Amino acid sequence: MALAREGVRLVITARGREALEQTAREIRSATGAEVLAAAGDIATAEGRAAALAACPEPDILVTNAGGPPPGDFRDWRREDWIRALEANLLAPIELIRATLDGMIRRRFGRILNITSGAVKMPIPELGLSNAARSGLTGFVAGLARQVAQHNVTINNLLPGRFWTERLRTTVEFNARRQGRTAEEIRAALEQAIPARRFGTIEEFGAACAFLASAHAGYVTGQNLLLDGGAYPGTL
Repeated sequence: MALAREGVRLVITARGREALEQTAREIRSATGAEVLAAAGDIATAEGRAAALAACPEPDILVTNAGGPPPGDFRDWRREDWIRALEANLLAPIELIRATLDGMIRRRFGRILNITSGAVKMPIPELGLSNAARSGLTGFVAGLARQVAQHNVTINNLLPGRFWTERLRTTVEFNARRQGRTAEEIRAALEQAIPARRFGTIEEFGAACAFLASAHAGYVTGQNLLLDGGAYPGTL
């Protein structure tokens, strides 16, 4: 929505075609923007091919894939690690590889990877996500400095706790594990945030739109943490 309101022509992708098409209609109706829906699983080569067929030369690339499930690392098999790496490390790298040189030729590109606040403050039950997203962060740190001279920026957006389906799933997991209600877990999480609330999707969208704009051309290789002040460090 935030990108559409700034006049961006959008290609959006997700696995569920019906929900994806509905989202495209909602964005068109709210903003008048051109929105193309390309259904597919971005964690697979076929899904990435479908998205790139719809928009082979994007000026803005926003990578995002659902995070792996919470759990205890003792229960994860090699296949679980491979799935996490495919979705949250290798898929973004493949998309960057497919689109970066075109951005360099046109001397404009904005690449944004949605990772997680867990990159700076790991979440114990999200070990699969912690590992995969930290790997992407290291890769971006090196690549961003190589392409900045071409007016191509690469940054990461690190969401803290936003009330989405992902956070709801984590709350329910911890409620079952601790023998408490989901409402108790949610209230405790909110109180642990200095802002005393979860973030909104509108706030996150606005931050993404800014970093995707021409105004952010001097910001690259950064990890923008949006967490209501939850991270206690100075850096």
